[in-house]
Amino acid sequence: MLQKSWFRKLFRFNQYERDQWIIKIVKQIPDNSRVLDVGAGSCPYRSLFKHCEYKTHDFVQLRSDQLLGKDYGQIDYVSDIKEIPVPDASFDVIICTEVFEHIPEPIPVVAEFARILKPGGKLILTAPLQSGIHQEPYHFYGGYTPFWYKHFLGKNNFANISVEENGLFNRFFAQEGIRFIRMNHPFKNIISFLYFPIWLILTPIILLTAILAPIFDRYDSEKRFTIGYHVLAEKLK
Repeated sequence: MLQKSWFRKLFRFNQYERDQWIIKIVKQIPDNSRVLDVGAGSCPYRSLFKHCEYKTHDFVQLRSDQLLGKDYGQIDYVSDIKEIPVPDASFDVIICTEVFEHIPEPIPVVAEFARILKPGGKLILTAPLQSGIHQEPYHFYGGYTPFWYKHFLGKNNFANISVEENGLFNRFFAQEGIRFIRMNHPFKNIISFLYFPIWLILTPIILLTAILAPIFDRYDSEKRFTIGYHVLAEKLK
């Protein structure tokens, strides 16, 4: 089962909140549903789908360090994501998490998902809006907006499209503050060590920001910044 802790909730909220959203959605999936995890990698969500027929897909070209130090899980279909070797209308559910920023041509992939989903099938999709370069050289986009999802999912026979933010500006700011601490701690290099007094002052401020960010997010009426989006859509019958 996915780890649940106060540390992850505060300081790795991006992954924590994504995991909790997926857990909530999976609980609504009927028993014996056919599920395809696309870009599954190390298959972190396999344990959530014990009540389903769970299959996985990936192109299997990343290193272990690019999979957060984990190895690939059992992958059932190895292929280009635009050409998954299964018949039309094969699955009740597709889950695809933090993959779309790594796809050179994402729009044909949406069409492929529509092809292999059954009528009424569910698409569970997450991707960033703000993303630094990672898993290079397989990183092609910084992120996707709600308008992108609604436009291209709608054009490819999806409806009931729900797009939820994974945190707003304050949590995004807090996450980048924590990244600053990790990248510039006083034992990183001689320059950082010389700025040790400044680090002592900034660190508690940044940590306090991370703790208070969820409260401040409640008052972010603009909703223009987020780490990423959680998307749920249904293929039309």
